[in-house]
Amino acid sequence: MNEQQNFWSTEYAEAYRKKNASFDLEMGIKAWAEMLKSISGITSVLEFGSNIGRNINFLNHLLPEAKKSIIELNSEAYQFVINQYNIYRSFNGPIVETDFDSESFNLTFIQGVLIHIHPDDLLANMKKIYELSSKYILIGEYFNRTPVMIEYQGEQNKLFKRDFGKMFIENFNVNLVDYGFLWGHIYDKAGFDDITWWLFEKSPQK
Repeated sequence: MNEQQNFWSTEYAEAYRKKNASFDLEMGIKAWAEMLKSISGITSVLEFGSNIGRNINFLNHLLPEAKKSIIELNSEAYQFVINQYNIYRSFNGPIVETDFDSESFNLTFIQGVLIHIHPDDLLANMKKIYELSSKYILIGEYFNRTPVMIEYQGEQNKLFKRDFGKMFIENFNVNLVDYGFLWGHIYDKAGFDDITWWLFEKSPQK
């Protein structure tokens, strides 16, 4: 594992799980309804970096019939999610090592994870998110017009902000469906911390 993967899988994992242990269910469902308001017909979703399953819980209420799948780096968080929820497919390890046997999902999404991936590894991780989607991709991260590294909990090289939406649309064959901002003043109770989100649809292959 690289520096960032090791940090999130071991050193800071327990503290991060505790930080995300409680959330406002009604507010979380409201946030997801806002992000998905422009689309319908979602039958399967894959989350990249599930932590303890906060988003899976919200989506179980909003999209109860859709199959839920996860990728999670930390083994304790991974075990918690697969024991707590009805998970269709799962992988415990780095995003770039995921192998789901060419299976694809209606919606792939990642929230608050790309910011913790080193810029040198970012495109490879985004490629997985793109490849495993059959139609829609949702990204929700801290936004900055220019790439910048921010000290995180006293640590260097653990949080990187940029325009993730622009980077994604410039590197992959997608169209922008919708975008927005979840203001922490309202949505922090549901675990959303001032994230900017982008919803993309894969373009037909030329």
